[in-house]
Amino acid sequence: MNHIQKFNALHHTDDLLFLGNAWDVLSARSLEKSGFQAIGTTSWGIAASLGFADGEKIDFGLHLAIIKMIVDHVHIPVSADIEAGYGEDADTVVENVLRTADLGVAGINIEDSFKTKPGLKELGEQAALLQKMRTALDAHGFQGFYINARIDTYFRKDDPFEETILRGKAYVESGASGIFVPGLCAEEEMRSIVQQVPAPLNVLSRPHLTDTNKLAELGVKRFSIGNDFYDQIAAYASKSAERLIAEKNSRALYEG
Repeated sequence: MNHIQKFNALHHTDDLLFLGNAWDVLSARSLEKSGFQAIGTTSWGIAASLGFADGEKIDFGLHLAIIKMIVDHVHIPVSADIEAGYGEDADTVVENVLRTADLGVAGINIEDSFKTKPGLKELGEQAALLQKMRTALDAHGFQGFYINARIDTYFRKDDPFEETILRGKAYVESGASGIFVPGLCAEEEMRSIVQQVPAPLNVLSRPHLTDTNKLAELGVKRFSIGNDFYDQIAAYASKSAERLIAEKNSRALYEG
């Protein structure tokens, strides 16, 4: 199987796909070496590592260059987080998706929230975009490319549950391979979404949402660590640097 086929298959086994998120070659190789079967990129981590804020603040070409380096240095499927697609119109977003697919990634995350203003994109507009995206991918030889449709209702709505199901069904009907609902934490809501939306559900790690075994029992098929791995490593680097200068001694570099 190629990487696209392998990545799809990982969403349809009895096991939950535990996805590590990388922002550079070092983090990607570390995740692969530790045993992760696939990795995603983190737009937050990539931006922060280059001195930018998240939210499509870096040049898309630079973003693609980082993704390409990651893809070229690991042997497991990579899914690329391209936020909302780095475009103000559907044609630009679809072209950017094709540029991303050309790098050798197995899939993408694409979200339905705006980058330049509050709120969510209109459901029909986002569904039409996903359909156009799928048609273009198929036409360019990327059959089965995994489109993980991110639904930001739990970040942008006061009462998100019903709209999440509505959007999830529409997105899957329009060509999404799976849905990603960051902020979803309630067990009963997870069960209900799994039952009503006919596609793999991806949720995001939170301090109180960490147990992959429990999530698998609820029917969740994919679990992402998002930017938290980056945040942990960045915090460790800061503390280590502070200790070096405070002690004016490099012995900390040689301690176990």
